Amino acid sequence: MDEEGRDESGKYSETYPDSAFIDAVNELPVASTQLVADEVGCSYDLAYRRLGDLHEAGEVDREEVGSSFVYYIPE
Repeated sequence: MDEEGRDESGKYSETYPDSAFIDAVNELPVASTQLVADEVGCSYDLAYRRLGDLHEAGEVDREEVGSSFVYYIPE
């Protein structure tokens, strides 16, 4: 497994499950990419990619604030 949390086939490992990112978004008062990365304990780049994947899957929504994204759970 590489440092980005992917196994040899390119799939994400369970080191950082989707639920960890969703829980962080749900628990943080302002869920920026950096704050989610800090909460989950992963790199900013990994959090950015995983949150993007979760956004595309409809698991989280996001708003652009300045040059950053803030994530939230859709209602």
